[in-house]
Amino acid sequence: MPQEKKPINQNLTIPNAISLVRILIVPFFAWYFLQGQLVTAVALLVLSGLSDMVDGLIARKLNQVTELGKMLDPFADKLTQGVVALCLAIKFPVICPVLLVFIAKELLMLCCAVVLLKKQKRPCAAKWYGKVATVMFYISVAAIVVMDGFFHVTGLTFDVVSNVLLILTAVMMIYSAVKYFKIFLQILRSNDERYELSLHDEIRAKTVREKRKS
Repeated sequence: MPQEKKPINQNLTIPNAISLVRILIVPFFAWYFLQGQLVTAVALLVLSGLSDMVDGLIARKLNQVTELGKMLDPFADKLTQGVVALCLAIKFPVICPVLLVFIAKELLMLCCAVVLLKKQKRPCAAKWYGKVATVMFYISVAAIVVMDGFFHVTGLTFDVVSNVLLILTAVMMIYSAVKYFKIFLQILRSNDERYELSLHDEIRAKTVREKRKS
């Protein structure tokens, strides 16, 4: 009698693999950046940013949205932003205020996610304003690195451009944090079943659906 085929792990998806690659990129970026190899560092950052823009599209297009992916994607964002901001703060003290805004925003979101998970409620997926804040962060970082490391822009021009970019990024981060906090309160107070979270039941249900399709 042939053995029953084991179900494929539903978390083995292309978007989740992309998120893992983005996490693995982070230490390499930090190493190259702090060693002064800016071309390689910027290339890695651009690769991470581009992959961040497409992994959500791939997940929806291929119907590969998973609960693990909803956690991996923002974690990769936060890790990348935190390490990049820290590296830049070491070299460019001008970004320290934005780094403080970033830390406060991420700590708030982390606490909210922990509260929801303890209540067995699902944290919300990434929203457009979160993605925009991330992209603006990448643009600001890339612009500062390129101006200083490649074109050696200094003085008033560097200060004005970097400050404008960083202020706009900080504003978008604050806006994103406020919007996410409102969603957190909505989910926390809601009795809607769609917000209930049971990873084991969802994986089992998804496995059954895949079996029926095959």
